[in-house]
Amino acid sequence: MSAHPEPLRTALTLAATGVPVLPLRHGKVPFGNCHRCANNACGGRPNMKSAGPCRCPGVCHAWAAATTDPAVLVSPVWTAAWKRAVSVAYHPGGAGLTVVDLDDTEAVAWARETLPATRAVPTTRGEHWIYRGTMTSRNAVRPGVDIKSTMAYARYLGPGTGTMADLPDVVRALAVKAPSPARPTPRAALGLTGGGGGACPHRTPTYLERGIAMAEQQITAARAGIHATVYRTFLAVLSRHGRCGCLTDTHITRLFTAAQAKGETLRHCADAWTNARTTLGM
Repeated sequence: MSAHPEPLRTALTLAATGVPVLPLRHGKVPFGNCHRCANNACGGRPNMKSAGPCRCPGVCHAWAAATTDPAVLVSPVWTAAWKRAVSVAYHPGGAGLTVVDLDDTEAVAWARETLPATRAVPTTRGEHWIYRGTMTSRNAVRPGVDIKSTMAYARYLGPGTGTMADLPDVVRALAVKAPSPARPTPRAALGLTGGGGGACPHRTPTYLERGIAMAEQQITAARAGIHATVYRTFLAVLSRHGRCGCLTDTHITRLFTAAQAKGETLRHCADAWTNARTTLGM
């Protein structure tokens, strides 16, 4: 039997300690769903809170594909994915952990002043702080800070240093959204209030629905250059539908959700949307 590729060796080691793992391809994103599971046609997996179990043997459903089963990890379908993988991801919530993803030096400085010390793992631009315990995942809880625990994945970058601490309330509080009647709606925050000052030029709601569905499909089908694909897709949607006021919160959320499913953070989505508006002079 030939030697395992390095990502698979790492994955098997982690899985043996009870950490659910999955392969990542270029761009730090999971492998896309197979054609049978595209657009969740299979009904999803039980731990994705969607109807019906998925029995696909492939590396589908992003974080929900993470497993500790060595028989699955070395199965033919998964082995093919590992040969193309560039790194390993894990499901923190499935391992009973929470990762505070500090994206830059400013976020790291904030954490050192605010959060209890715990195990830290260096990243490209910042650090992962890992706590023992699970919570709701949420991106952009403050500038440069994402929370990855349940229903999320984090890239494995090594064991890190320091003693792992229990998940503190100050971290849990980061993911709690306090209601505020003065808070702008997503449309207002993204500059979509007001409309174009006249009747919508689109003859039927079907036209807009088809456009949003095509945009979701384009993002979902992207194999590489995810950042560029998301930006171009947002640009196309805004160019066609952004000036008449017909886009709703639901439409915008659908586009952001498709982008986040490909590994984009909420902050990256908002930046791409803002850049597209700027390009169009909106």
